[in-house]
Amino acid sequence: MEEYLSFAKDIAVYAGKVMKEYFYKDKNVEWKEDRTPVTLVDKQINDYLIEKSNEKYPTFSILGEEKSDKKDSEYAWVCDPLDGTSSFTRGIPVSVFSLALVKDGLPIVGVVYDPFLDEMYSAIIGKGAYMNDKKIHVNNLSYGVLGSTIDYCMWDNAKFDTLDIVRELRTNNKTCSMGSVAHACMLVARGSVSGQIFPGSSHGHCDVSASKLIVEEAGGKTSDFFGEDQRYDREINGFIASNGIIHDDIIKLTKKLYK
Repeated sequence: MEEYLSFAKDIAVYAGKVMKEYFYKDKNVEWKEDRTPVTLVDKQINDYLIEKSNEKYPTFSILGEEKSDKKDSEYAWVCDPLDGTSSFTRGIPVSVFSLALVKDGLPIVGVVYDPFLDEMYSAIIGKGAYMNDKKIHVNNLSYGVLGSTIDYCMWDNAKFDTLDIVRELRTNNKTCSMGSVAHACMLVARGSVSGQIFPGSSHGHCDVSASKLIVEEAGGKTSDFFGEDQRYDREINGFIASNGIIHDDIIKLTKKLYK
C-alpha cells in the first residue's frame, strides 16, 4: 500500500507543478458537450498519469476525467487531474489534483493535492487520514449549530438540482460553494466544514473517489445522494460527505426532495 501511495504522491507533485506553471498563462480552454470547461492542463496531467501507470502498473486500469485506459483488472487508478477547472480558468486558486487507487470498486489509497497552499492530503484504508503527514479529523458539530457549514456544488445539467436543497439547508446552516468538490471534501476531513453535497453522476467517480477514502479515514461518512453505498470505478448516484453527525440530516432532505 505504501508503494501505491508513494506513486500517487509523485503524480500529485507533478500535477501541482503543471497547475502552477499555467495558472497565469493561456490555458487553451475548450468546452465539452456537458458545457464544462477543459484545459491543456487537465489533458497534460491526465496523459502523464496514463504514461506512468502503464510503465509501473501495466495491468491496472486508468479512469481519468479527460481520458481513460480501461483494462480487465480489479485495480483502477481513478483521477480528476484538475478538480475545479472553472475556478482555475478564472484565476481562482481553489483547484486540486485528485487520485485514488480503487480495488473492486472501493478506494484503498487516496491523494488530493492543493499546490497553491502545498497541502497534500492522503490516506490508506485503515490507517487514518493526513495532511502533509499530520493526522486530521472531522469536526463534531451537529446540524444547525452555530459554526456548522455545508458546501455544495451546482452546475447546468447535473443529475440533481442542488438549489432546492440549499434553500432548505440555509434555514438552519451556513452554506458555501468552494468551486471544487475534492477541495471542499478535504475541508470536511480536516474539520473546517461539516458536509459537502455533490450532484455528479457520469464522471463523478473521478471527482470523489479519493475524497471518499480520506473523509472516512478522518472519521467522517460518505454515501450516494440517498445514503447508500456505491462503487467508485463507474458512474455514481451523487455523493454526500460529512462529519458523520449531520449525515442523516442531509439524507433526509435529499430523500424528501429527490426521491
